Amino acid sequence: MSDEDLPNLPEGLEPITESLFEAPPEAEQERMVEAILFASADPVSIGELNARMPHGADAASAVQALAKRYEGRGVQITRVGEAWAIRTAADLGFLMQKETVETRKLSRAAIETLAIIAYHQPVTRAEIEEIRGVSVSRGTVDQLLEMEWIKFGRRKMTPGRPVTYIVTPGFLDHFGLESARDLPGLKELRASGLLDNRPPPGASASDGAGETEEQEELFQEEDET
Repeated sequence: MSDEDLPNLPEGLEPITESLFEAPPEAEQERMVEAILFASADPVSIGELNARMPHGADAASAVQALAKRYEGRGVQITRVGEAWAIRTAADLGFLMQKETVETRKLSRAAIETLAIIAYHQPVTRAEIEEIRGVSVSRGTVDQLLEMEWIKFGRRKMTPGRPVTYIVTPGFLDHFGLESARDLPGLKELRASGLLDNRPPPGASASDGAGETEEQEELFQEEDET
């Protein structure tokens, strides 16, 4: 509608020009974010929240306000990488555990490969093999891909344009991490049951000690990372 189409109004009155897409109240936006996060099994990014919410809504502000509102509660609004999720408070995790928990252990090769990817990402297969000193089997990488703990990253701008590997939000979520900077060390992985404390069959005690030192080096983040 143009200004010429507007009806003549009494002197002192202005036409109503409010947007038809006015953003919902802040409290309502928090309720919307809460509903989306509660219904989603996977962490939801700010972009995805904005796409689902009405025009003009500010998902970033709403999720921050909601996170503060949930502080000290049994569940919390937790950041996972670049996304957000509703998670049980860390100190109440024992309530969710069963009496018997069977942990699936990864092979030594898979653990080393996962550690190298986590601490050196983005990293190519050739770089993984160079760090480990041995070749990486396709089955090892496929297993980590199937578990959705790693995924393909950007191709490197080098001859052949090799693909790189990086850890996934699912990996971060499993360990309760906000970002790769908070990666667990050797002790944490052993406590989770993913790393075997026993030396490989046929290895002496001294061999096991040497291997432990090598593993510790794998789980130490490089200074430039």
